[in-house]
Amino acid sequence: MTVQTELVNETPSKLSVGAITKRFRTSRREVHALDRVSLEVAEGEFVCLVGPSGCGKSTLLNIIAGLDFADEGAVLCDGKPVSGPGRQRMVMFQEHALFPWLDVTDNVMFGLKLKPGLTNHERKEVAKFYLKLVGLEKFAHSSIHELSGGMKQRVALARALAPNPRILLMDEPFAALDALTREQLYGDIQRIWRDRKKTIVFVTHNVREAVCLGDRVVLFSPHPGRICEEFRIDLPRPRDINSVTLAQYATQITKALKSHLKTDGEVSE
Repeated sequence: MTVQTELVNETPSKLSVGAITKRFRTSRREVHALDRVSLEVAEGEFVCLVGPSGCGKSTLLNIIAGLDFADEGAVLCDGKPVSGPGRQRMVMFQEHALFPWLDVTDNVMFGLKLKPGLTNHERKEVAKFYLKLVGLEKFAHSSIHELSGGMKQRVALARALAPNPRILLMDEPFAALDALTREQLYGDIQRIWRDRKKTIVFVTHNVREAVCLGDRVVLFSPHPGRICEEFRIDLPRPRDINSVTLAQYATQITKALKSHLKTDGEVSE
């Protein structure tokens, strides 16, 4: 089995990242985080960005979200420049960032403030729909402190989905969870992606996770962050992260990534 290296994406782009360069200046030195990074993401595509810590994956995600700005280059969503945050691009972070003084439903409803014109009843109905989608309808009125880590991430996912964004940006959302909870969420996110037809850009340092979830895996090398290779994942869904075939994909991609790095050991299979 050989992983197919992705050379050309002929599907029209939902998201276009053009030659993004980003530098951070500290009191001691300048950090070159991203160097002329270009990426095309088709509508409905699930793309995973993989690389070691410090390779600029999260920085790129923040620029796509409009939470940060590039020194050079541009990001286009549906052909229009991204100049700041917008309800068409929602972000789900590693930390759930839920409001502990609000219950589950109110946390999901909070995201709907980005959609003006809805009545309070309509917001509750939307929240109810997405809580059912993530399997938490029975916990609609629970306090956040009563939930497990995996349940909190489901609430965060429902909150991100509730405004019905065109693009969902996910920054290592499952990294802090135990293995069994992660596996369950892998199935959930694949089902939701299929049913809701979202365009997803997913940041991870875990190659096997990327192979489990992504249509395409994009490899980053660090210092400065650059895209070094891309792979198309030709596996049927839903995917089991423990399958032998998936592990073979992950092993080949990990070897490819390590070959681009000066040092290895920061990338997990």
